[in-house]
Amino acid sequence: MNRLSFFCISLTTACLVNSVSLYADSLAPFTSDGCSAFPDGTMQHRQLWLKCCTAHDYAYWKGGTYQERVQADKALNHCVTDVGEPELALLMLAGVRVGGTPFFPTTFRWGYGWPYPRNYRALTPDELEQVRKLSMKAYINYQLEK
Repeated sequence: MNRLSFFCISLTTACLVNSVSLYADSLAPFTSDGCSAFPDGTMQHRQLWLKCCTAHDYAYWKGGTYQERVQADKALNHCVTDVGEPELALLMLAGVRVGGTPFFPTTFRWGYGWPYPRNYRALTPDELEQVRKLSMKAYINYQLEK
């Protein structure tokens, strides 16, 4: 193999390795499925606590530390309680504490915006910048849909 061929193969390999690692650290755009496998509201008010679940999904999408997950789950509990459903809020809290673990490759796990496995860890400055950019894009898209 001559030097030019070796150089081209090495350069191609380096580009592929870098593109894979770039993709592996990329945050997917924000999505929300509402309250996942749970209703978004009552029969009379079909979206009564949907905003609570969407805010909770946002926290889960970006992920972070274990303590941030605990705070997100408590915020969901408080939000659903504040719309007048304290018993349901406790049921939802139990569900997200059990089902939201980052250790299973579900679409609703802690840190689901990142490639699996993410586990618990603080977001780096670069990751926070990805969150900021994608959050702004999601907000603009939401405003355009109104």
